[in-house]
Amino acid sequence: MMAVFSCCYGWTMKTSYQNVSAYRTKDGSEIRELMHPRVHGHGYQSLAEAIVWPGEQTHRHRHRITEEIYHVTSGVGSMNLGDDCFVIRAGDTIRIAPGVPHSVTALEEAPLHILCCCSPAYTHEDTEMENEPSDYEALPDPYSGRHCAVGTT
Repeated sequence: MMAVFSCCYGWTMKTSYQNVSAYRTKDGSEIRELMHPRVHGHGYQSLAEAIVWPGEQTHRHRHRITEEIYHVTSGVGSMNLGDDCFVIRAGDTIRIAPGVPHSVTALEEAPLHILCCCSPAYTHEDTEMENEPSDYEALPDPYSGRHCAVGTT
């Protein structure tokens, strides 16, 4: 059995969900960064859980260099990916190539939970909004201390 520890390597190799704070990311979804190089000191990718609450939709956006893989863990939603729109539900996995605009809408009364793997790791700076929402306010970037525009809905 392999032990998981961080004392010898200087980075965290394990996190616990209950110890990770949520924040609103630039697309408007609630995010918990479960593993991110700026926080945990590992490699080149990030893993987060996104929650889209009932009746909410993320703002349509794209990432210039980041490839994303979404894995739906619970709920039902619709995915707008480029020119396509399709239903997503628990057990579905979606690849989002760099530069492809996308958004997600929660369709049922339960929240939509999605694991999001990003390579390279997610950054606000790599996120381009298709249409800037009018309800933006400056919120701190949880990794750099800088401020970025984040939707409040």
